[in-house]
Amino acid sequence: MVEAYDPLMSGTIYLVATPLGNLEDITLRALRVLNEVDLIACEDTRHTGRLLAHFEIKKPLLSCHEHNELERAAELVNRVKQGESVAVVSDAGMPGISDPGYRVVQEAIAAGVGVVPVPGAVAAEAALAASGLPSDAFRFGGFLPAKKPQRRKALEALAGETATLIFYEAPHRIVETLMDVVNALGDRPVVVARELTKLHEEFLRGRASMIVAELRARPAVKGEITLLIGRGDQTDAAEKRKEKSIPARVAELIGDEQMSRMDAIKQAARERGLTKREAYRLLEGRS
Repeated sequence: MVEAYDPLMSGTIYLVATPLGNLEDITLRALRVLNEVDLIACEDTRHTGRLLAHFEIKKPLLSCHEHNELERAAELVNRVKQGESVAVVSDAGMPGISDPGYRVVQEAIAAGVGVVPVPGAVAAEAALAASGLPSDAFRFGGFLPAKKPQRRKALEALAGETATLIFYEAPHRIVETLMDVVNALGDRPVVVARELTKLHEEFLRGRASMIVAELRARPAVKGEITLLIGRGDQTDAAEKRKEKSIPARVAELIGDEQMSRMDAIKQAARERGLTKREAYRLLEGRS
């Protein structure tokens, strides 16, 4: 059954998904909305300008990126309240999903302005569908912290999660992040989906340590990356930490987590079910 034509409504903000790479992935509805709105707010005017030129769409563009979104949100809502229709787009995928758009939606809802999603490509979902990992339940975490201690802590907090984990990651950090996966979660099955829908699309599947070795053998890792982490034994990470001696674990916590010596001893003791005094004795080599 074909649904009735949905006419563009003035005084509305449209969240329009754009292609990840392959321009054929844009939807007919997205093209119509972009053709009919009064204004397009975009992450990068040059990038969106090329997309519009390809489809021969000519509309005013206004930058709306992570550094000015809060200011732009108020401006866009004000224009919409005056009767204009606005499309919000990011460089690729769905605006608001690890991309600018969230603050605009918040401002619009608070002002009673209509918000209409125009769905399309999302990297996390595309990667999951072709990953081969369980897709009945998944947890999307956006970008992991850039700094190692915070990233390790974030991963360790997910040790008990049974759903497939999905993150976006920068190419220059992917090897280090995979090493953190091994240390925090165990050598789980992972998928590195690179350059989705583009000419050099690639899926690397295997244990995290195997993918580390594969990527390290390359001169460089380039392109946009979606990282998927499969389910693991919930005891993997905890048992891996317990295998280390107290001195080794304390040194790891001080070096990787930037803990004080006292806090590191307390943490190592908790992981092994020891008292702080017992941990001290083991640390000093006394039985």
